[in-house]
Amino acid sequence: MAAIKSFRDLDVYKLGLEEAKKIFLLTKSFSVEERYSLSDQIRRSSRAVNAMVAEGWARRRYPASFINKINEALGEAMETQAWLDHALACSYISDVQHRQFDASWQHIGAMLNRMIEKQADFCRLAAKLQ
Repeated sequence: MAAIKSFRDLDVYKLGLEEAKKIFLLTKSFSVEERYSLSDQIRRSSRAVNAMVAEGWARRRYPASFINKINEALGEAMETQAWLDHALACSYISDVQHRQFDASWQHIGAMLNRMIEKQADFCRLAAKLQ
């Protein structure tokens, strides 16, 4: 495994970036009426995951702050799943699309949960860099 020197090296960050882009492209096909509601909300929550991961990475010298930010990222990932449920209910996406997107965001959530469980490893790494 390569050394992680930046939040950009984290697999969860890379996957989150990729999936947020997919959400953006998906929402381009949503009704114009949804521009300032569902489209904006799902784009915001999907993009917030990476922002929270980056912020958590910067705060990993302080385990409680690190856990808090990664937990917030987990919340944003789950919020994205909730918006996907709305998109399905409004027939903006198919069952197949919903399953695919939901599985990706579930996987991101699992990765974030593992980061919380292994926070000592991340925070120890930050202590070594001081």
